[in-house]
Amino acid sequence: MVLADLRSYLKQQRRVALKDLVHHFNIDADALRGMLGLWMSKGNVRKMPMESACGTSCCKCDPELTEFYEWVDKH
Repeated sequence: MVLADLRSYLKQQRRVALKDLVHHFNIDADALRGMLGLWMSKGNVRKMPMESACGTSCCKCDPELTEFYEWVDKH
């Protein structure tokens, strides 16, 4: 996968969870964070703040993967 693939996917999805990116691209979360960091440094992607937990107590969500990223259109 190249950065352009990630850019295209983020533009299409608009907002996506790191967990979904890991599954879609079949790439390690830390590698994706590095690529996302490049897009963030250019101002094209922002990491969304976690507003609250999902509200359940099942603990099935991996907190390391419950990060959300959003593509930012520059005007």
